[in-house]
Amino acid sequence: MNPQDLKFGSGVFGLDPEAAWKRWESAFEKQEALIDPVGMFAPIANAYFAWLAHPQKLAQWMARSSQDCLELQAHAARRFTGGMDDDVVVPNADDLRFLDPVWTQSPGWDLLKQWYLLYTRNIQDALFEAPGLAPKERRRAAFWWRKWLNSVAPTNFFGTNPVAMRKAMETRGQSLAEGLKVMLEDLNAGSVRMTNPEDFKVGTNLATTPGDVVFRNRLIELIHYAPMTAEVRPTPIVIVTPWINKFYVLDLTPKKSMVQYLLKQGFSVFIVSWKNPTADMADVKFDDYLSAGVDAAVNVAREITGAPRVHLVGYCIGGTLVSIYMAWLNRRHAREDEVPVAHFTLFTTLTDFQSPGDIEVFLDEATVDWICSNMRKKGFLEGQNMAASFRLMRSNSLIWHYVVHGWLYGERPPPFDVLYWNMDTTRMPAAMHEFYLREMYLHNRLIKPDSLTIAGEPISLERIRQPLYAVSAEDDHVAPWRQTFRINQWVQGPKRYVLSSSGHILGIVNPPAKPPKRKYWVGAAHRRHTADAWRTQAEEHDGTWWEDWVAWLSPQCGPLADLPPASTRSYPKLADAPGSYVLEQ
Repeated sequence: MNPQDLKFGSGVFGLDPEAAWKRWESAFEKQEALIDPVGMFAPIANAYFAWLAHPQKLAQWMARSSQDCLELQAHAARRFTGGMDDDVVVPNADDLRFLDPVWTQSPGWDLLKQWYLLYTRNIQDALFEAPGLAPKERRRAAFWWRKWLNSVAPTNFFGTNPVAMRKAMETRGQSLAEGLKVMLEDLNAGSVRMTNPEDFKVGTNLATTPGDVVFRNRLIELIHYAPMTAEVRPTPIVIVTPWINKFYVLDLTPKKSMVQYLLKQGFSVFIVSWKNPTADMADVKFDDYLSAGVDAAVNVAREITGAPRVHLVGYCIGGTLVSIYMAWLNRRHAREDEVPVAHFTLFTTLTDFQSPGDIEVFLDEATVDWICSNMRKKGFLEGQNMAASFRLMRSNSLIWHYVVHGWLYGERPPPFDVLYWNMDTTRMPAAMHEFYLREMYLHNRLIKPDSLTIAGEPISLERIRQPLYAVSAEDDHVAPWRQTFRINQWVQGPKRYVLSSSGHILGIVNPPAKPPKRKYWVGAAHRRHTADAWRTQAEEHDGTWWEDWVAWLSPQCGPLADLPPASTRSYPKLADAPGSYVLEQ
């Protein structure tokens, strides 16, 4: 007990109740973090006790649930006597677990499916409606309970999966033998694999666009791609990819490569390839990612091409860094024409972290303390830990789908370049990632003017004056589009906003296709707009937003002119693309 926790009153020393309570609360949270480091059980327990504390509301919920059960029992009686009523409980449109006709045609399997879905939804509703809990606490409780419910779905077990049993009979047990092999291979790999790693090799059938590594420091390699047209636009494009994965998501195969698409439209393209950190980089800071990362890349691109300014692109956390860099530049340069970035693009980028989506379930003080403590011991955050968190957010499609098809059906996953990239994980330096978790996610300081000081400059997004093209994805669970839209409330320059169909990756890796696979909404964004108000005014188009982006970029980057040098005496070619950093494991 500290002396300040004591106070003099009525002639004797007594405990200050407020200080004592805070001390007890802190001790409790530390113990809770040891027992439940990711906050899995505490929110569920809180919801349970919240319902017990409100018996009248609990009785009303139980009455509703009982009515649902009675309706399903009546439906069951009709099915088992030959009736073919429509299901009382049907899967959501995106729930692919029960697609096989047997789950509807067979009364027994149909009712197993419906009872499972009814139980799942009633429990989820109860958690979301728990009285007296904060919205975030309800969402956390529902998230973790949903993960458990997903894990015990009847489709996940041989004895309750009629499709698995049918395949075993049809193949005379061969599907089970193959499934055992897949399971053992997954266990040996330490992960449920979504594709076969042997099907892909970076530099051979992924990331094959020709180019040169023209700069290397301890954090980045900068790749300058070879032009694919006789002339190029004078303002180069510099792309800052997220360092939580490797850069080649934007240069997968030739048909899916955003890099090649830009080159074929006459742009000069540079891309940042981040080093995969090791323990000796534990002290690398977020400031270093700005100065030795994006700032270095911008300056090298300007010197090689001779362009006074560049167009800067940032994807996901790379976009957060680009936003900070733009605020940093506008703080350092009083005149807009002195800023070395003329205009910029953001892909699925959070700058306001108030409602960051499902990832918030991992991000309270106790959980962040536990994550940071582990990072300090190793010097980095394991890439597999990050990947596991993102897969857990979509466990049915990214985990249990592969368990069922691999372990129960004996099917090996087909080659899928995006999923291979997703499995090709990277690490996070301890100091940088702790700063990012605490200052962005926990304290949301980026939207507070001059609250953050980065590389010696106080940062305010309101100082950004350059034109912005921002892209988000409708089904993004990593950076929800309504939250990414909030960048428009801060940036002062003209803004064009695009909402693409699909999710965090396929909404961006969205090449032209015939017939069109996706669609997008586009329109000018203003500071007065809310996300939903903007969408009511936005134009809807079939196809890819890449075409709209190029139409916006072309006049910004200038008319076609002579080719710039691939490298210079100051920045000679160091290696062929894709470089060496991308190959580090």
